[in-house]
Amino acid sequence: MYKMIAIDLDGTLLNDELTVTEDTMAAIRQSMELGVVVTIATGRMYPSAQRIALELGLDAPMITYQGAMIKSAMSGEVLRERVVPFEIAQKCIHLAAEKQMHIQVYQDDVLYSAVDNEQVRAYSEEVGVGYEIEPDLLKLAKNGFMKLLFIDEPEALAPVQKELQTMLGDEACIEKSKLRYLEVTHPEANKGSALNFLAEELGIDRSQVIGIGDNHNDADLVKAAGFGIAMGNAVDELKELADYISLSNNEEGVLHVLNKFILEPRTASVDSAQ
Repeated sequence: MYKMIAIDLDGTLLNDELTVTEDTMAAIRQSMELGVVVTIATGRMYPSAQRIALELGLDAPMITYQGAMIKSAMSGEVLRERVVPFEIAQKCIHLAAEKQMHIQVYQDDVLYSAVDNEQVRAYSEEVGVGYEIEPDLLKLAKNGFMKLLFIDEPEALAPVQKELQTMLGDEACIEKSKLRYLEVTHPEANKGSALNFLAEELGIDRSQVIGIGDNHNDADLVKAAGFGIAMGNAVDELKELADYISLSNNEEGVLHVLNKFILEPRTASVDSAQ
């Protein structure tokens, strides 16, 4: 019996309208009533994820900022933080300036951009959080960032990703989370290491954990879970890693997983006991 499920948000739990269906909400609540730990594992910042978690009634600590922060939606208690050190942030900010590419940063649950442009406005609207303008991002970098996010067209991001990987090596985690999003976090800040930490904190064995996602940044989540699931709309690389492929996010793929691997087995177990 699975005791924990960690679910990505965009492209996974959320459909393309960025909502969770009523049936999926009901299945999540049923799973929690049966004692299953249901949590979120997202690249989104904590305030954005918290809003969704509270709507769903999730009381488990959440994995946010790509795994850089594990924090309770209810109490605000922080279980783990991994910030990007100044030297890494400095290199990223300088590279963004050199390439004339948008970069935004996250600190103390606040989103910062050096300029007020189309990218940060669109991002802010999409995830439902505000932002602040700080022309000198390097000044903020001295206190560490939860993550840095490059936003541009995929063909522009690809060479930047390679350059960052060459420049930073294993000093940072560099992942695509969407076609136009390239994220930089602390090397220990990925969804897989965060999932392992959280499961251990909760006394749950890896074999009893489901991880479900759709994009490149979910690879560590899917690999770390005892049972890794890719959505039907997932990138091919994630599908190759997964133990199971569900329906798409627009076909209630998370609901399918909850029914097939959590709710139905428990119902069958109760019926056989009777």
